[in-house]
This record gives sequence, C-alpha cells and structure tokens, in this order.
Amino acid sequence: MAAGVGSIEDVEEDFGEGLGDPAADVLTEAAAAFGLLASPARLHLVWALAQGESDVTALAERVGGALPAISQHLAKLKLAGLVRSRREGRRMVYLVDDPHVVTIVRLMVGQLADRKAGVAAGDAGALGAARTGRLHGLGA
Repeated sequence: MAAGVGSIEDVEEDFGEGLGDPAADVLTEAAAAFGLLASPARLHLVWALAQGESDVTALAERVGGALPAISQHLAKLKLAGLVRSRREGRRMVYLVDDPHVVTIVRLMVGQLADRKAGVAAGDAGALGAARTGRLHGLGA
C-alpha cells in the first residue's frame, strides 16, 4: 500500500461494525461530497492539499490546470466544506483540515495505485481484482 495510506481495517476499526443504516439526509450529503470528488481535477486538488496547504497558483502548477478553473474547483470544494482557506498576506492558502476526508481520498487512491502496480508487476491476485473490480467508465 502507498506510504501514509490507511487500510480498510483502520476504517472499519474507526467506524465499527453493525451500525444501523444512516439517515437519508446523511446519505444525500455523502453522495454530494463523493460527487464533488468524482472530478479528477478536484480529486487531485484534495490529494495535493492532503499533503499540505497551498495557494491557488501552486495548485494550478501542480495539477496542471488553468488558474480560473482551479479557483472554481476550490470554491466548490470550499462550499461543500471539504477544504477551507485562510488569508496569508495577499494570498489565499487552501487546506483540507478534516482528517476523514484525507483518509477517504488516500485510501481510495492508494488502493487503486496498489492494484495498478500489482498488475504492472504481474501479480495474479491484483490482475484478477483489476478485471473483476474495474471502476473505470462506471460513472454515476
């Protein structure tokens, strides 16, 4: 697994087993948050901000987007409460301060990166998982 990425066991330990179904409004809010993260650009921004705070110019350089587009993505993430900003002199610095959002993003990206690395290395188990658990092209 990628460095610093939690495991599914860590997540299960944090949330416990046997919990009842969440309320409809909680599921709606979770679906909206996942919907925002369904954009590769926004997911990359959250990934980058999980590594540490940054301003919009550095983020645009890192993720390879135009400044106005990155600003719009950040505004959506901020409105949803997935990131926050603070003023530092004349610039706005963005950060993810919710460790659960960071854990979810790191877990998903880490698992997929590990699967891809296993397939590239010829790991039969990873190859089977990649064939049966393919997520590519299954957008909602």
